[in-house]
Amino acid sequence: MSNEKIIDNNDEMRLDGMSEVNIDKMVDASEHHLIDDEEVRMLMDELEKACAEKFSEDDMARLKKAMSFAYKAHLPQKRESGEPYIIHPLAVAKMLFEMGMDTNTVIAGLLHDVVEDCDGITVEDIAREFGTDIAEMVDGVTKLTKTGKSDIISKEEAQAENLRKMFLAIAKDVRVVIIKLTDRLHNMRTLKFQPVERQVAIARETLDIYDVYAPLASRFGMGAIKCEMEDLAFHYLMPEEYAALEKQIEPQRRERMLTLNKAIKTIEEQLAAAGIQAQVNGRPKHLYSIYKKFLRQNRSLAEIYDLIAVRVIVNTINDCYAALGIIHAIWKPVPGRFKDYIAMPKTNMYRSLHTTLFSDTGLPFEVQIRTYEMHRTSEYGIAAHWMYKEGRANQDELDSKLAWLREALELENYADTTKEFVESIRKDFFSDYVYVLTPRGQIIDLVTGSTPLDFAYRIHSNVGNHVQHAKVNGAIVRLDYKLKNNDVCEIVTAPNATPSRDWLKIVKTQQAKAKIRQWFKKANREENIIRGKEMLSEAAKRQGRQLGELTKKSYYDDLLKRFNMNDIEDIYAAIGYGGITTGQVLHKLIEQYRKEEKANQLAAKLEQKEEQRVQNAVSHHGVVVKGEPNMAVRFAHCCSPLPGDKIVGYITRGRGVSIHRADCPNMTDLMLDKERLIDVEWASTEKASYPVTIHIVAGERPGLLMEISQLLMNLNISILAMNAKTTEDIVTVQLTFNVSGAAQLDSIMKGMRKIRTVNDVYRINA
Repeated sequence: MSNEKIIDNNDEMRLDGMSEVNIDKMVDASEHHLIDDEEVRMLMDELEKACAEKFSEDDMARLKKAMSFAYKAHLPQKRESGEPYIIHPLAVAKMLFEMGMDTNTVIAGLLHDVVEDCDGITVEDIAREFGTDIAEMVDGVTKLTKTGKSDIISKEEAQAENLRKMFLAIAKDVRVVIIKLTDRLHNMRTLKFQPVERQVAIARETLDIYDVYAPLASRFGMGAIKCEMEDLAFHYLMPEEYAALEKQIEPQRRERMLTLNKAIKTIEEQLAAAGIQAQVNGRPKHLYSIYKKFLRQNRSLAEIYDLIAVRVIVNTINDCYAALGIIHAIWKPVPGRFKDYIAMPKTNMYRSLHTTLFSDTGLPFEVQIRTYEMHRTSEYGIAAHWMYKEGRANQDELDSKLAWLREALELENYADTTKEFVESIRKDFFSDYVYVLTPRGQIIDLVTGSTPLDFAYRIHSNVGNHVQHAKVNGAIVRLDYKLKNNDVCEIVTAPNATPSRDWLKIVKTQQAKAKIRQWFKKANREENIIRGKEMLSEAAKRQGRQLGELTKKSYYDDLLKRFNMNDIEDIYAAIGYGGITTGQVLHKLIEQYRKEEKANQLAAKLEQKEEQRVQNAVSHHGVVVKGEPNMAVRFAHCCSPLPGDKIVGYITRGRGVSIHRADCPNMTDLMLDKERLIDVEWASTEKASYPVTIHIVAGERPGLLMEISQLLMNLNISILAMNAKTTEDIVTVQLTFNVSGAAQLDSIMKGMRKIRTVNDVYRINA
């Protein structure tokens, strides 16, 4: 389940038997009279009726089976609104159907939360009941916390791993992202039922770095979902700014609507007169887009020309350009505000003609001209290219439109950590772009601010690694030249040319940086090891440390696991070529050093306590140290072990072995230094006595202390110390005496409990 969804306490209920699902015994979703909730029945009816018009009989049977499965699985769960949880997957499934998705995708939408949110249901169960295609989609949207990944260190790393998992799933099946975005959109629509702090957190996730839902929707061309997500997140995340912007826009609302309606009517009449069939409508600019222009471009409301827009949808591309000519003949275009996204589509498949015009009143407005196919793509992006009958989009078409995703995933080969991989994707593929041409006219999209080096590495690693110089629009330019839209870039290579470390400061894209680092990583490993070790040593000195005291192998274990490396030299090499920083490594090493130092200090403190303790004559008897028969032993004062107790030995510094009870609270810290633990056991032949302290709680009455003392006297046990305290009607007594072992102590405590008015007796540590 996405972290925005809150399920009530019922989510802890186990659905017995769900790991071996018997669908035949489940409620048939079509038997609506068996379902109590009226809204659930209605939503199931709507989904079934809508799908029946396009799905086959076999597909409808599978859909009903999935509705039954999902209904049963989510039956004990509620959403924050109090509604049955099944309403959410039903809504997601219906949205997927309305987008034109195939049967398997709609079913996966119904089941998208059952593995993550319902105990006892696995991906294997889904595969067995509904097939591997649906199971893989469900697995793709299921977070790692439910799939056995328990070695993730931090929340940030968990977010990174989840995003990485999702991207890999998307690369395998693009329908995963369509389900994920639809899931998030429905949760955003129902965000009002969440507490305020949850609203803010979820809104931030929608626009934030690692979940990147809105940027994902944009990158996949799903404009309608993107705009709605952004406006909803804006409303909850920045309510004051949202309200202020609405208030600022409102005064001219009537004038803008008059302008819009007049423009629509004029365009309809003129296009009809020219014989061009067209659908013409208007739309307001979504608020978050306006806010971004305020914030990022420092523009006033009067400087934003597309607060209103007319959308013209025609049959053919020729009609698009014909309509543009007619519209430009009616109103004067705003200079520099024409964009041809048909000839040069955006990376996310968006195609349309954009022009901004001055109305008769001087109020600017935007006109977008596109075909019906282009319009569907602008609204639904990659989902628009899905085909019902085949159950999948044309693979060649998909490959061409998702080339950016393949390039993003290539970064995994160059990134040293999952976090670095995710950060690379975020920076390179969710940023603003410039569109640069190769000498042959191929369009290459690059992050704004990119250089010819970024361009070269985007073409191929070997091109980038052998750059000699670059030409832009036929003229030689510096390698740090900032590429602009429509620049024609040519890279001149030489076999002997190699990367420079200065290039890492020049390139803008994470892809180029990763490939440069990879070159240095492979080409100069020995040099990098020496360089990295020197850099780490210098960094340690600045922290007042010597590298030698930080180089224990055990200190590096977590680092090797975190960065997926084999040995310490790999870490030195990574520092040397810039893959990781000295700070990342040094922080962890110092942390491990301090942990060991703390354990040593604790051991020394315990030894000091033992030294101060008055030992009885046989304190070193009665315990056998395995493998060390002559080793001196001392009983730890912190837990006072007795024969019969489970014990552990801890080798002290120069004073033999300290004996602790296995459940001693101090053992948690002592376990940090496992090399100093040693096996010990009680000697069965030794006769000795051991001091022990018990605590008695009793109701106050005359003769109580005398009965307690008499019990010990009858057993020939001398009291070493007694302390009694009376508070109101309660007496607390602390007794210290010698016993032969745990069994005798247990017998004494049972006898104490039988004394009249005694409420509790328990052993305490010294």
